[in-house]
Amino acid sequence: MRAAVVRAPGTPPEHAEHPDPAAGPGRTLVRVTAAPIVPLDLLCASGTSYFGAPAVPYVPGVQGVGVVEESGRLPAGTRVWFATSAGMAPGDGSLAQRCAVDDEDLVPLTAGLPDAAVAAIGLSGVAAWMCLTWRGRLQPEETVVVLGAGGAVGQAAVGAARVPGAGRVVAVCRSTTARERARDAGADAVVPLTGDADGLAAALAQACPRGAHLVVDPVFGVAATTASRVLAPGGRLVNLGGASGDEAVFSSAVLRGRSAEVLGYTNNALTPRQRRDALGAVLTAAAAGRVAVAHETVPLADVAGAWARQAAGDAGVRLVVVP
Repeated sequence: MRAAVVRAPGTPPEHAEHPDPAAGPGRTLVRVTAAPIVPLDLLCASGTSYFGAPAVPYVPGVQGVGVVEESGRLPAGTRVWFATSAGMAPGDGSLAQRCAVDDEDLVPLTAGLPDAAVAAIGLSGVAAWMCLTWRGRLQPEETVVVLGAGGAVGQAAVGAARVPGAGRVVAVCRSTTARERARDAGADAVVPLTGDADGLAAALAQACPRGAHLVVDPVFGVAATTASRVLAPGGRLVNLGGASGDEAVFSSAVLRGRSAEVLGYTNNALTPRQRRDALGAVLTAAAAGRVAVAHETVPLADVAGAWARQAAGDAGVRLVVVP
């Protein structure tokens, strides 16, 4: 079969022939129809993640959408979303024509969305939903601040926040195009992310008259420091990434005085059932037009170029590979 193949850690994948996967006990063979390139794919392939260097050669891709070809669990022809541990454990992932998937990592799809749209939402939508609900404990009429709201997680969080009943959603974005995506996602207010913490804090305070009850934070750094200053009493900041840096500064007086919480989140902590339920919830919202992630499809033959765009931060939207 044709696949994206990483030959050595730290090198981009090449479009090449690769051995066909096979179904087996507890494993389903899926014909891949859409697979996104996400930051986790690049991190795993770099060999510098906490998972260690990947066993090479291997096919990257930690998630995808496809159709069951052979399975002991689901009928052939079943449309599914799936997750893999490619780059985190030995084995191949979704950036190929076919993928063998653990049965527990399959989620049958019923929502009437195109495969590329489902792939673009995928684990980003799961993370957004669980940060809002499971970790963030969002309550009706609360104000939600989404940092990095132009990214995939951010777009999903802005849209999904309405489902549990957020009263106001404020987006924080750096670029003009990111701010446009946040508006399209349904933000009530969009605050430009600047390097001036005091200016950003003032703009956030104006955009959140009642304070921020919940901050969804995939960026950390100065943005998280600033958002913590406008937390409402009992406010929660849920961090799920460090796109703007690995360190942030929080005031002890603010956290104590407002009984605020700073919480960590990772999709890797979810059980398969939690992940399945979260994906179902966010895809249901997407089918109703409430959640979307801007994306672009690219053919598998162009995977090296798409990978380079993702690595350089030039993609602008979620890149979805279509075999």
